Amino acid sequence: MRYAAVSALSHPGLLRERNEDSLVIGPWTLCATVTESSQTLVFPLGTPLVVAVADGLGGQPGGDVASALVARRMASIGPALSGEDAVRDALNACNRAVYEAGGGEGGDLATMGTTVAGIVVQPDSLTVFNVGDSRVFAAAPDGLRQVSVDDSPPLEQGRHTTHLVTQCLGGTLAYRAVHPHVTTVPLSAGDRYLICTDGLTDPVPQHVLDEVIREHDDGRAAFELWKAAIAAAGPDNVTLAVVRVADT
Repeated sequence: MRYAAVSALSHPGLLRERNEDSLVIGPWTLCATVTESSQTLVFPLGTPLVVAVADGLGGQPGGDVASALVARRMASIGPALSGEDAVRDALNACNRAVYEAGGGEGGDLATMGTTVAGIVVQPDSLTVFNVGDSRVFAAAPDGLRQVSVDDSPPLEQGRHTTHLVTQCLGGTLAYRAVHPHVTTVPLSAGDRYLICTDGLTDPVPQHVLDEVIREHDDGRAAFELWKAAIAAAGPDNVTLAVVRVADT
């Protein structure tokens, strides 16, 4: 039998008063959580398994509400997400749900929004999805490779990151449709993936992420990745999951 082991943690970082990130692993969610050690869950693969992060928009009200709403919705419908169309439909439904929960113009949470990025794991295939700038990486033999697509404006010369996003779930007064990035790839035993919010990728260069993934097993890698973000001043909430697929 094939299974997936997921090692994850979520932390507010050193500068934020609260954690507006959320995490979904199968039926489990972590919302506005503080963890300082990785937790590992193991799932036999059969029905679709969703692993995803959601990063509430900073500077807007209700980022934690938006990310938690999306995480819980993805957890509840995860077993039905078989195929790219089902994933797109789910993300579009999440987008509408965030707008409805915001209450429209005049509501206290009218402009709340969140990014989302993750994977749907099945025995022989894996579907990558995202809206916004949270990321999914594959641990390829030639190095860590980003397989999500950033919804960000072009970088200014000399900068390697930006806090701006060109689309997210919610985030504006009037409803705006989204165009999720969704792609499916074959899956083999031994494949590893990293799913994370920009609280990890903004302060920590990709070559450092690659070194940590190469040098450590899953649970330790998740912890060392968090430590790297904290050592780089921990400027934002940090939420990440390391996923490994294996055969028993």
